[in-house]
Amino acid sequence: MHLFYASDIDSDLYVFGREESRHCKVLRLKTADIIYLTDGKGTLYHAEITDMDQNAYKASIIKIVPHYNQRSHSLHIAISPTKSPERFEWFLEKACEIGIEEITPLICERSEKCSIKPDRLEKILIAAMKQSFSAYLPKLHPLISFKDFIKQNHDSAKYIAYCNDDERTLLTELYRAKQDAIVLIGPEGDFTTGEVDTAKKSGYIPISLGNKRLRTETAGIMACSIINIVNQ
Repeated sequence: MHLFYASDIDSDLYVFGREESRHCKVLRLKTADIIYLTDGKGTLYHAEITDMDQNAYKASIIKIVPHYNQRSHSLHIAISPTKSPERFEWFLEKACEIGIEEITPLICERSEKCSIKPDRLEKILIAAMKQSFSAYLPKLHPLISFKDFIKQNHDSAKYIAYCNDDERTLLTELYRAKQDAIVLIGPEGDFTTGEVDTAKKSGYIPISLGNKRLRTETAGIMACSIINIVNQ
């Protein structure tokens, strides 16, 4: 099954852009082949190729499925970008494949990377959405400081994962199915004591992701996996 991202779809006939038309050609799609489109907002379109012009393939919509595979919960992970861009990109790709609604790159006191390339990261999320045959494109928020993020109001279960000797409960024991959740994941050097205290005062519950010390991107995937498994 071939899934294409069509954020601008608004009629019964969809005209592919040049890049996606080239992709159709590479896949050797031909007239009458059935494909799938999504607007990234939950709608899945069944479509039939009607024109094979390599500069502008066209497809006719034959069926619309709203709220395709809609989830019972929403997951938002706010995570510090890693020093290695490839590792952060890996997190985005795998989190999207597993299932996530929102991602916020977080600048913390110990963050070694304080910049991202939003356009590149958006392309990675789109590719992962298509790979996993999802109709929902995760929202990638702009880079924001830890202090500013903490000030925001979020109507979700709020958790902060870190690695010091504080008493913390496993996320598997705290999280309940169908709850919306936000999980904070710190940089390679972890959150500072001050950041943890600030988060606690703002209603974030300290959690453990297990008894091993995890890389930033691994911790993000662990949190994502736990919440998705609980909701199976």
